[in-house]
Amino acid sequence: MSIDTHTQARPGVRPVTHRTALVAAHDVRKQYRVGKRDVEILHGITLGVEPGEMVAVMGPSGSGKSTLLYCLAGLERPTTGEVDLLGRPLSGLSAKALAELRRSEVGFVFQQYNLVPTLSVYENVALPHRLRRDTPPRDEILATLELVGIAELAGKLPPTLSGGEQQRVALARVLAQQPRIVFADEPTGALDTRTGAQVLAALQDLAHGEGRCVLTVTHDPTVAAHCDRVLFLRDGRLVRELVGPTAEQVAGVLAGLSERVES
Repeated sequence: MSIDTHTQARPGVRPVTHRTALVAAHDVRKQYRVGKRDVEILHGITLGVEPGEMVAVMGPSGSGKSTLLYCLAGLERPTTGEVDLLGRPLSGLSAKALAELRRSEVGFVFQQYNLVPTLSVYENVALPHRLRRDTPPRDEILATLELVGIAELAGKLPPTLSGGEQQRVALARVLAQQPRIVFADEPTGALDTRTGAQVLAALQDLAHGEGRCVLTVTHDPTVAAHCDRVLFLRDGRLVRELVGPTAEQVAGVLAGLSERVES
């Protein structure tokens, strides 16, 4: 399928390359029960993220971005359809096998940070290694804390930190883990411009490493411009794709989608 990613109103997305995609969705639908009726949040999503890619998902509020991210990461089950991670269909995995796959190969940056309040900053960042029964690489963890600007907070507990500092801890935890796949929900939302740029550069380096990828939800066109591709959702459907986008192109598409939603 050949598409003009900049001019067509509803070009869809590139076909999933089943053999190589690290993340693949096949006609994924997600429904929630609201009162006496089922509300469909995702409508037949099909996409693929290849090794070496950093891909952003964007769209108006309520378009299904975070729901899609959670389904792709195996944190929620689709109502119908299939999600593959590293070529493995998640529907065929037991809860234990799915947890092991996420623990060993997947990193997730949550909007709510999900830090352990009784562990220090250093211990939170080292936690994925301990869960895998690895010896935490102290020098690498300290270097990662330095990268995101919180080396001096290594001994502090999360409840004593600001929201921006907690977000940096969550990012450091994923970067130190060096997973094959990173899912990030608004990874720079609470960061200043300088730290945000450093984090984006680190995510790019990770994504462009051999056999890795990053998929992020963001509302920020500047963040999206650091990505190789941007996928746009509206009302739970993939409606647009930009390849090699600029911040101006992203902002223009978002403005158009928001106008359609409001009208």
